Amino acid sequence: MTTPSDLRPTHRLSESGVSIWLDDLSRERLATGDLARLVAEKDVVGVTTNPTIFAAALSKGDAYASALAELAGADVEAAVERITTDDVRDAADVLRPVYDSTRAVDGRVSIEVDPRLARETEATVATAERLWATVARPNVMIKIPATVEGLPAITRVLAQGISVNVTLIFSIERYRAVLDAWLAGLEQARANGHDLATIGSVASFFVSRVDTAVDAALEKVGSPEALDLRGKAAIANARLAFAAYEQVVVGERWQALAAAGAQPQRPLWASTGVKNPEYRDTMYVDELVVAGVVNTMPEATLDAFADHGIVIGDTVTGTGDEAAAVIAAVEAQGVSLAAVTAQLEAEGVEKFEVSWSQLLQTTQDGLDAAAAAGGAR
Repeated sequence: MTTPSDLRPTHRLSESGVSIWLDDLSRERLATGDLARLVAEKDVVGVTTNPTIFAAALSKGDAYASALAELAGADVEAAVERITTDDVRDAADVLRPVYDSTRAVDGRVSIEVDPRLARETEATVATAERLWATVARPNVMIKIPATVEGLPAITRVLAQGISVNVTLIFSIERYRAVLDAWLAGLEQARANGHDLATIGSVASFFVSRVDTAVDAALEKVGSPEALDLRGKAAIANARLAFAAYEQVVVGERWQALAAAGAQPQRPLWASTGVKNPEYRDTMYVDELVVAGVVNTMPEATLDAFADHGIVIGDTVTGTGDEAAAVIAAVEAQGVSLAAVTAQLEAEGVEKFEVSWSQLLQTTQDGLDAAAAAGGAR
């Protein structure tokens, strides 16, 4: 017998093997029970956060008023860490039943290291260790950017048994380096005596930003052939990333780790909100359906998919040749994907640094207002 739950697009997506995570978090969402509702009604089984998300959360409403009053007079960076880790801990508690029922696969909540440390290996490792200890929940993941300096940090953090969400991946070449860093981290974790079954990892491969940048370059070319390629590069790039992942998980290194109980590092499709209104608003979900991946969606994308998302089965496996042909066609128009992805990585780090500064300023303003109010009383 078919039930309403069987008919909803998010349920069909989950049944296809895609884990739906929410790319958002706020104290208001936690306090109102909205996150729990999304778990129950829209099949959400994880949460990702970043500095932009927290900056937005702190700037809206008064959900953080009591926390700011309690922290009045505190150092602003310590206050930001306290506020964000408290939110992540509470979200992890909401999702703990999912974590337990999926045997440590889903039910994960990610928190990012200070983006100003993206080019500093040692500081990234130290911050990841501190965040892991502070949140103190087994279902948290520490987000580390996939910069050149971030790669050894990923290995070292995983080696300590800490779960890692590798973020800001744009190119296939960098993704291959991430996969190697992940394997090395698990190999060291095994040597260090850690239970590999509890160490989760995802590799966040950014999607829509690739189309935004490539489309702009194609429009500068302006030929009919170039314009016809708009909206195709990002999905092709992601499908090639999945092909690279498939190559690794049939290799001897991974097979040895899997035999020891390790979890795979699942590809995670990030930046899945459609930025061009001419494109279907669920295209970065519909076109990237394959078992064993995560799709983290901003709420607008989640709502759109829940309303009219399309699930027709696996839209990724076996598409490698077609995807490679798309990228070759883009390159033939004089658009270097390597140059585009390098630029996107630099811009991604910079944007998160800006958001972090905004978060610090918003928090400082709140602390000052709370201190002034306390003094007035």
